[in-house]
Amino acid sequence: MEKLKENQIYTGTVEGYSSEGLGIIKLDGAVVFVPHAIRGEEIELKITKVMKTSAAGKIVKIRKESPERMKPECPYYGQCGGCDFQHLSYTEELWAKRQRVQDALTRLGGTDIMVEEILGAKNPLHYRNKSQYPVGADGSVGFYKVRSHQVVDVKRCQIQTEESDATARAVAEWMRRYRVAPYDEHTGKGLVRHVYVRTNRKGETLCCVLVNGKGLPREAELVGYVRKAAPKTVGVVLGVNTSRSNVILGESYRTIWGEDYLMDTLCGLQFKLSVPSFYQVNRDQAEVLYNKALEFAGLTGTETVLDLYCGTGTITLCVAKQAGRVIGAEIVPPAIRDARENAERNGIANAEFFCGDAADIAAKLESEGLRPDVIVVDPPRKGLAPEVIASVCEMKPQRVVYVSCDPATLGRDVKIFARLGYTASRAAAVDLFPGTKHVETVCLLSKLNAKQHIEINLDMDELDLTDAEEKATYQEIKDYVLEHSGLKVSSLYIAQVKQKCGIIERENYNKPKSEDAKRPQCPPDKEKAIKEALTHFGMI
Repeated sequence: MEKLKENQIYTGTVEGYSSEGLGIIKLDGAVVFVPHAIRGEEIELKITKVMKTSAAGKIVKIRKESPERMKPECPYYGQCGGCDFQHLSYTEELWAKRQRVQDALTRLGGTDIMVEEILGAKNPLHYRNKSQYPVGADGSVGFYKVRSHQVVDVKRCQIQTEESDATARAVAEWMRRYRVAPYDEHTGKGLVRHVYVRTNRKGETLCCVLVNGKGLPREAELVGYVRKAAPKTVGVVLGVNTSRSNVILGESYRTIWGEDYLMDTLCGLQFKLSVPSFYQVNRDQAEVLYNKALEFAGLTGTETVLDLYCGTGTITLCVAKQAGRVIGAEIVPPAIRDARENAERNGIANAEFFCGDAADIAAKLESEGLRPDVIVVDPPRKGLAPEVIASVCEMKPQRVVYVSCDPATLGRDVKIFARLGYTASRAAAVDLFPGTKHVETVCLLSKLNAKQHIEINLDMDELDLTDAEEKATYQEIKDYVLEHSGLKVSSLYIAQVKQKCGIIERENYNKPKSEDAKRPQCPPDKEKAIKEALTHFGMI
């Protein structure tokens, strides 16, 4: 096999797409990733970089062009890193996204289920109800250039709303007029870092300016510029972010004018949204996503449902209309406050909310004997921590509905769920982000039927690699403690004691994002009882 050579020209046919949306061509046993190449096209390409088993290339000439190739309408395409698929027809974009989810579930998840469908958007343009515009050191306001933090000055975006773009331009004009310094991430100097805009169904907007400081000069004038550009603005907020990092949102917020929240309607319910609250950026497609999640949940009106990573309670409250009792958990305090208000505002009395890290909340509820019929998880891109998966499985729900924004971490987690007795039985993709490589998935995980399968009871400790931990499962430790001391202990408390004893080395990558988040600590009497159990099993 001849090794590919950099700067050499080769000819090949595009077979499909990578998870990043790049065209895939196989040459001499190597996979070559080519930007803007479309499935079925025969192209001449130049190799730009050679790795061990793969290479990068770029199109030199298209010998046979795909009928799915489109001329990008956005003048910033290729400079701005916001969109990946403007060179594709929307039909081909949906094919690529469905295949990405299928590959992740098959190759990473080890399942044989087929992705039933991908639900595309009726309108793939100007759909984002939340926009975050970085401000460059030169005062440019727009979006980052591909694979860099250089800001491309964008006046009008194909996927942002007109009100959001107008607000961003107004802030840029105000900065120029009053010589307000933009933030320079290399030096840590300057003020304005990001312009953040939320838009609701009525076209009303909430503007937040993220700054490297406690205040801004000419705040009254800023309000004037924003309100003139977007007359339906309901509030202008200052977000304080003095960290030397690429984190966008602030450490604290102060209202300059108007309200510090925006109201919106989703699935027939009213939601209050503060700046840090999680809310799906595509309202219409979020309704499609949630309806599919409800279909997979199979509710009859009597079930107890646990919703982890509930945000402002959007899924929780949609579920509440079809369940007996729903419990939502989220780590962001303002989001939980909004969720409770949203429940009251919509007259929903069968929903309750807890604030805390998902691993802690799941372990706490599991230790209290909660046995939900259905558990819904909608985690961030990094997916679920092993502790969360273990606690979810220990609660023995009949169904787990996994809403995912990253097929790769979904595939990884589906494989872990399968080892703990929950197999993927249905999956569907939903396109919430037209024009980009991102795609949402709803996956149904069903508990294995004991009459048809041999169940293998694995637990958190069995996912670890140390000899000591192989000697007893979490359930065996719990049973021993209950029998010999009469105390009930949670997986979280056992994990804490094991860490103190030097058994667990794994770090929980679902740590609380806030320093103020309260993590329950194992009481001394329970710690003593757990240590006695660990000694009994020869683990310490």
